Amino acid sequence: MHKKLRSLGTSWGIIIPKAILELLKINPVLDEVELIVENDELKIRKYKGEK
Repeated sequence: MHKKLRSLGTSWGIIIPKAILELLKINPVLDEVELIVENDELKIRKYKGEK
């Protein structure tokens, strides 16, 4: 999937389609996500808390 970044104040954002959130079982109202940068890639996953 190809997406463009959008300006949000002094930051940038990506709109994540509902279908992808459902596949990842992420509720955008209740859940938080974790951002991981590895080898020039950005990974987004459901935050499960500190281990």
